[in-house]
Amino acid sequence: MAGSLVLASQSPRRKELLAQAGFVFTVHAADLDESRHAGEAPEAYVQRLALEKAQAVLALYPEATVLGADTTVVLDGETLGKPQDAEEARAMLRSLAGRAHEVHTGLAVVRRTAVQPERVHLETTRVIFDAITPEDLEAYVASGDPLDKAGAYGIQGFAARWIPRIEGDYFNVVGLPLAATVRMLRD
Repeated sequence: MAGSLVLASQSPRRKELLAQAGFVFTVHAADLDESRHAGEAPEAYVQRLALEKAQAVLALYPEATVLGADTTVVLDGETLGKPQDAEEARAMLRSLAGRAHEVHTGLAVVRRTAVQPERVHLETTRVIFDAITPEDLEAYVASGDPLDKAGAYGIQGFAARWIPRIEGDYFNVVGLPLAATVRMLRD
């Protein structure tokens, strides 16, 4: 695996985006505790997790370059992870409706043979949501789509109808800021 790239993530969106950017890679998701530490800021949390994921996978592929990533949605300082069920998805979406929030992605690139063996980056995008009608909310929750996404929505699908504006990298909201990823992998 000398010189190869390994994505330390099981996210289908990250796999799709990395392939779209022209990279050839292997996928090996890290198996680790993703709990947030007491008092840990969301920005620090995603960076730490991205690095821990990449380091765990590098132990299995010591000759590879490993890319780790973690994304979270933050509203009023509170982290919104993946909802546990439909009711939690409804509550998250109601809390986002008509407001702005941030999406943070931590990126980490690690390799054993490099002048700078570890690089970590934080990408933040501000997302503005419109109001959500009860009918739209129910249709979206019934689709099951919100259940595997931080903040209970994916900007690239049905939920796009509620997002009139973002400030920052669109691909960050999808789960992998491509421009930052390419810069990190090239450096």
